[in-house]
Amino acid sequence: MKNEILITAKGHAGTFNRLVEEFSAIKLFEAPDVTARATTLKEAAPKVRGLAHTGHGKVDAALMDALPKLEIISNFGVGVDQIDLDAAKKRGIVVTNTAGALNNCVADCAMALVLNTLRQIPQAGVYLRAGLWQSKGNFPLGTSIGGKTLGILGLGRIGEEIARRAQAFSMNIRYHNRHKKDVPFAYDPDAVTLAKNSDVLVVIAPGGPETDKLVNAHVLDALGPKGYLINVARGSVVDELVLLRYLQEKKIAGAGLDVFEHEPKVPPEFFTLDNAVLTPHVASGTHETRTAMGALQIENLQLHFAGKPVTTPVV
Repeated sequence: MKNEILITAKGHAGTFNRLVEEFSAIKLFEAPDVTARATTLKEAAPKVRGLAHTGHGKVDAALMDALPKLEIISNFGVGVDQIDLDAAKKRGIVVTNTAGALNNCVADCAMALVLNTLRQIPQAGVYLRAGLWQSKGNFPLGTSIGGKTLGILGLGRIGEEIARRAQAFSMNIRYHNRHKKDVPFAYDPDAVTLAKNSDVLVVIAPGGPETDKLVNAHVLDALGPKGYLINVARGSVVDELVLLRYLQEKKIAGAGLDVFEHEPKVPPEFFTLDNAVLTPHVASGTHETRTAMGALQIENLQLHFAGKPVTTPVV
């Protein structure tokens, strides 16, 4: 008999297909309205032991209470700020994520944003396609990255992968974490100091209340008119409206953004900026990485149902 799970969103197609094949799955995302959702949860309540979560929908105490048999929440992704971890812990519910599966791809994307933002590669492509190279001459000069200081706000596993890549481009590395680490990089005690000492500030800190709008006007002032901001973490970590104003007023040199505060909604004023490179949350968006993430999400469910320790526990 297959173990019963609830799937909150369809997400990655290959992972969804495996979840449906390997478990007895109830699809919460198919409920068209609040009434249908309540009916679905009522149906799931007596039997669902696992929840496969994808996306930015909230997994709060109310949802957990609607599933009294729930034992594990297996998240597709590293960030678990959408899951009420305290509520899960109080109810003895295991929470897992897909840590490790996406480190390389996110680090690749971070470095791609550094290169594209400082060298203005997308803007140069637009310039060429518009025929401006012929009519106006050479594209304006960009900024080199060799010898620049890269500040990493959140030196976790992904942050360390970003550091390795940046070193290959002859960048100097600094970082700030809640706790100092045993690494050969200069440590700064807070985000403002890190920004002041950096040419490029990469945000890769986790989301949640503790980091909400951590990158604010004080941090951007410290980064200064020659500094660049790269965000591959969560949109909530940056004060988005302040950042927009600083980009418009050239108070910082530029930004490379893969995440936004209210995805998929993005303030349209960002689209008119010539000093911002924007991507739609694609840092882990490769076939290989999404497949690996799904495999880990499913592995955690399988291990738990088999009475074994999960691979990547959060709670």
